[in-house]
Amino acid sequence: MSKLNRVYSLAMSFKDKYPITIAFRIKKHCDIIEKHLNPGEEVRYVFVGQKNEKIYEIFNSYVVVLTNKRILLGRKRLIFGYFFNAITPDMFNDMQVKAGIFWGKIIIDTVTEEVRLSNISRNALDEIETEVTEYMMEEKKKYGKKDLHNK
Repeated sequence: MSKLNRVYSLAMSFKDKYPITIAFRIKKHCDIIEKHLNPGEEVRYVFVGQKNEKIYEIFNSYVVVLTNKRILLGRKRLIFGYFFNAITPDMFNDMQVKAGIFWGKIIIDTVTEEVRLSNISRNALDEIETEVTEYMMEEKKKYGKKDLHNK
């Protein structure tokens, strides 16, 4: 299975598992992620949501991918162009989970910004938190070892 098929397959599996998560044009967003996967980069986990400030802004769907090297966020614009963000473990500070009645938010705090992902099924929040936290704890250990050797 190609990386694109894997990203899209995992995104659709997430959407099927948590159908009230609001996300549109998932295949197009997966194309952006695939374009930016580096050689040797392996997809570990995929989820979808809205990158926005307000719950009623539902037209900013993103695909979020955890790879063995970083967190990738991709969104294909409607007419032309796209948005892409990469968060490396050294830039990751912490994460917040906020649950509402039906939907929730994941807020990833980085050194430079807060990435707010919303309109995610409340039932998906525990899974996302576990995947991101476990991944970051594992990767931060690797960065710590590299820093010790450089001193």
